[in-house]
Amino acid sequence: MSSNLEVGGSSENTPDTTNRHRTGSPTRNATHSVAPVAPARPRWESRYAWAVVTSDLVSVSVVVVIGHMLGLGEYWPHFDSRISPTLGIVSSLITLCSLFVCRAWEPRILGQGSEEFGRAFRALLTSAIVLGLGGLALQMSAVRPWVFGLIPLSGALMLCGRLVLRARLYRRRLRGQHMHSMVVVGSNEAVADLIVRTRRDKRTGWRVTAACTPTGSGPGGAPDILGIPVRGDLDAAAEVVRSGRHRVVSVCGAPGWSPKRLHRLAWDIEGLGAELVVDPGLMEVAGPRLHVAPVDNLPLLRLTEPAFTGASRVVKNGIDWLGAIAILVLVAPLMAAVAIAVAVDGGPIFFRQTRIGRDGKPFRMIKFRSMVVDAEKRRAELEAENDGAGPLFKLKKDPRVTRVGAVIRKYSIDELPQLFNVVAGSMSLVGPRPPLPEEVRRYSRDAERRLLVKPGLTGLWQVSGRSNLSWEESVRLDLRYVENWSLMLDAQILWKTFGALTKGNGAY
Repeated sequence: MSSNLEVGGSSENTPDTTNRHRTGSPTRNATHSVAPVAPARPRWESRYAWAVVTSDLVSVSVVVVIGHMLGLGEYWPHFDSRISPTLGIVSSLITLCSLFVCRAWEPRILGQGSEEFGRAFRALLTSAIVLGLGGLALQMSAVRPWVFGLIPLSGALMLCGRLVLRARLYRRRLRGQHMHSMVVVGSNEAVADLIVRTRRDKRTGWRVTAACTPTGSGPGGAPDILGIPVRGDLDAAAEVVRSGRHRVVSVCGAPGWSPKRLHRLAWDIEGLGAELVVDPGLMEVAGPRLHVAPVDNLPLLRLTEPAFTGASRVVKNGIDWLGAIAILVLVAPLMAAVAIAVAVDGGPIFFRQTRIGRDGKPFRMIKFRSMVVDAEKRRAELEAENDGAGPLFKLKKDPRVTRVGAVIRKYSIDELPQLFNVVAGSMSLVGPRPPLPEEVRRYSRDAERRLLVKPGLTGLWQVSGRSNLSWEESVRLDLRYVENWSLMLDAQILWKTFGALTKGNGAY
């Protein structure tokens, strides 16, 4: 399916000249006779959507074929072989209809975030329930292998197909391809912050190409912000969107920005194919902690406290324990080889160090030794060359690192013994970076919130650059994890960790 993602040229972000001379405003006003016409979708986006649809169709078809090849009548005494072809077709049609009804093929959600997989899961659950209820009503026991086996199998195949396509899409976005053009509306500081974030997180697929600020200019009257041209003031946002092919309009905080203005902007860009995203300004809190609480028809966002107890916490602890044991079994040969290499290099195999865990409790963290034996004693003479940010002490070219240590540090192999800490309960598979006692003594109030959860073997800091991050960025990522913790977030971080380890970026 690689041909489904190939495009030529870079027309996806070129101005839409067909809409430049549209008269009137796109608001729903009876005085305007010309209705806005949304620009055609970029060719790569249509091809990607069709690639996902094709992948799902192939997955469902493969499962139907498997179902007929398994000889289900041998295992299900009441199975009627005459029903087999019809049942397979009905099951596949119900699954495909559920995917369509649950909007699992909507181009807007394909290729980013977890909503794509959430919709696909709901579609599969719906199809299983519909088929199961139908079989119960018709007293057909033959539907049971489809409901409990083959439909989940089709879901697994669809997940694999979508992950492969998404990985290909991400590789192209890292090269600057397949991006959506974005207009940012807000203060100079908010615009600059979003420009930096979108450039750092290219997998989202958003590229800032224009900005609108309260003064219609950048800092000090400059015509641009970080190289992005400022096209006008806040009231010019709709015209900027109308004059170019912009898929996303982001509204950030700005003096003079009001709900009324936001409503007008939303009305003005209707029909232009642009998606409006708004910064809620709530410390990057999202997910299960945000709820809508209407008061006299006024929707208010209700922010609940972060939950670190209950069933989810029990499930997380169970996943940590079982996952750590499973990984230890899988990597046992690698750990044995590393242990031998470290021993041959001279000195002890393991390095133990006091770190601070949940609620400020100290514990002994274990790693493969990657430095010379007297590394701690030599630290004082290297303080002046510190490359670390904030309280961290890091050297990009640390003379204390051994030859074996340089290799195992690059791919984080030296951290594998921390799995024993996970089994013992002092660490988690996913969480903030385990800090040193001297770092904690220098923590500000916001950094102290890192200690509300167990430190992790991996975390947002691990998949976002590791030692290349500034101290402020490291704290921000850990706080985002603490404030928005969920099992789904843990799953996403674990998935991204494999890619971060193979690249070795930011590890030293």
